[in-house]
Amino acid sequence: MLKEKKVSCVIVNYNDAKTTERLVREIYAYSSLDAVVMVDNCSTDDSRERLEALAFELGRERVILLSAKGNKGYGGGNNLGITYSYETLQVDYVLIANPDVEFSDVLVSRLARMLARHGQLGAAAPLMEDAQFGRQRNGWPLHGLWGSLARSGPVCRRVLGSLLEYSPSYFQGKQAVYVDVVHGSLLMVDALKMLECGGYDEKVFLYQEEEILGYKMLDRGWRTALLLTDRYIHRHGQSISKSYKDVWQRQRIRNQSAMYYYKNYLGINRLEEWIVRIFFLTVRLEIWFCSKVLGWKW
Repeated sequence: MLKEKKVSCVIVNYNDAKTTERLVREIYAYSSLDAVVMVDNCSTDDSRERLEALAFELGRERVILLSAKGNKGYGGGNNLGITYSYETLQVDYVLIANPDVEFSDVLVSRLARMLARHGQLGAAAPLMEDAQFGRQRNGWPLHGLWGSLARSGPVCRRVLGSLLEYSPSYFQGKQAVYVDVVHGSLLMVDALKMLECGGYDEKVFLYQEEEILGYKMLDRGWRTALLLTDRYIHRHGQSISKSYKDVWQRQRIRNQSAMYYYKNYLGINRLEEWIVRIFFLTVRLEIWFCSKVLGWKW
């Protein structure tokens, strides 16, 4: 019989206490969770006070609030919660959840059992049902520089989609599959393995964390799995869009993060760097055309 594992859920908040409060109230009593760790990422509004009141109301032994000294982005906030969960709460697994998701108690238990049964796993996630784009297979392969670039362009992604994703037959008739990368809005990680591979790279403020984590896990010899029998709901970028309302600002941050990944993990040369910069300019034109003329949403 498998030893019972301890699980915490880490939720990073930035200027969006309302969304965070909704999720915490939904999940804090889940039998599959030993604790819910909220990380306020140095919000500039009244989030910290609201979340403190929530922790007091629901019970500080189960709902814990950590306050970051500065806003280090998605990765820095989650690293703080993961480190606290492992070192102080002594949990085995950490469920990393965006505030704008919905998931069941049963799902948490199934992810924990998957990690416990397969020692080579460093991370696992269920299928994602996006409130805007519908059901998705939110696991994808790492393709190196050119594949990553193609995925970042709205037109390239749609034209070359079948070449950039796993084939439908890869998922057919299976309950779970190995993937290189999973969407960062909800995943469970082995806390020790996560910390041993360095956690999230805090030099990336927002975006690209998923591919970097997948790269680091594979580099260590650990796998990532996608659970095909269960789903969660993601209200696509709800929290990010509230904090960064300008699509151009979000794209600028996305490009900066991608360039960091290409330079520091894929080791691109100077010529490749200039090609990437030109491609980013093209993507900005694509976004303008697709949003203004075709009415695509971001």
